[in-house]
Amino acid sequence: MTRSFPLITAHAGSMNTAAHTLRSIRIGIELGADVVEEDIRVTRDGVPVLAHDDECLTVERLNVNIADMTYAELSELRFETERGETAGILRLEDMLPFVEASGVIVNLDLKVDAAIEPAAALVRKFGLSNQAFFSGCDPERALLAERLQPEMSKLLNTDVEPFKSLPYREAMIQTCEAARAASCFGINIYHGILQQEFVAYAGELGLPVYVWTVEEEALMNRYADWGVHSITSRNVAALMQVKQERERLRIER
Repeated sequence: MTRSFPLITAHAGSMNTAAHTLRSIRIGIELGADVVEEDIRVTRDGVPVLAHDDECLTVERLNVNIADMTYAELSELRFETERGETAGILRLEDMLPFVEASGVIVNLDLKVDAAIEPAAALVRKFGLSNQAFFSGCDPERALLAERLQPEMSKLLNTDVEPFKSLPYREAMIQTCEAARAASCFGINIYHGILQQEFVAYAGELGLPVYVWTVEEEALMNRYADWGVHSITSRNVAALMQVKQERERLRIER
C-alpha cells in the first residue's frame, strides 16, 4: 500500500511573513497547508493571544510583558516583528473564524498553562473541537490539560534533554510512555533528534509523529519516507512542491 504524504503544517511566520498575524495564517491556508500552527499566551485578564514570547518590544522601544497587561492595554500598542514590520497583538478569537471558514486544522502551541482553559473554551465556541488540538505540552502540561480539558486532543512535546543524557532507545521509550500517560494522541518532536526508529516505535504504539521545523527539501523527503504523520515548516511552498513531485513520480511508476 502506498503511504500518503504527511500532513503539511504551516508554522507561524510562513513564507517570510511576520508571525502571529492574519497574513501569515492566510498564506499557509492559501498555499494548501492541512494545518496552521500558532503560539498561544494569555493576557492578565485571561484573553488568549498569538505570541511566542511573553516579553514584546513596542515601536517606542519599550519592553512589555503580555502576562502583566490586559488585552485592552495591549491592543493600544504596536509591536516590532522579526521582519522589521509593525503589528498589533492578535487574539485567538480573531484567528479562529479563518480556520472555521477554511476547514484546515489548527495546532495551538500553548506557551503557558493558563492558556489551556480559555483556548479550549474558544475552540468550543467556534465548534472546532474536531479541527483543533494542543501542542506545546511537556509531560506536566499534558497531564494538566488532560485533567482540565480532557476533550481537547493534544500532542506531547518531546523533551530534548533525555536524548542528550540517555541512550536513544531509553529516551524514546520514556517519551512514548509520557505521551500515553497523559492520553496524548501523538508526539511532536524537533527534527534534530528524530530517528527512523522513533517513528517506527511510536507508530507501533499508535502514536503518530509530528516533526518540526523542517526547511530543507532533502529532510522533507527523508521524513516522508520514514512515515511521519506531519511535517511542520515555514517554507510551505517548498513542502507542497515536494508533495507534488512525489505524487508525480508515484503516478509515473
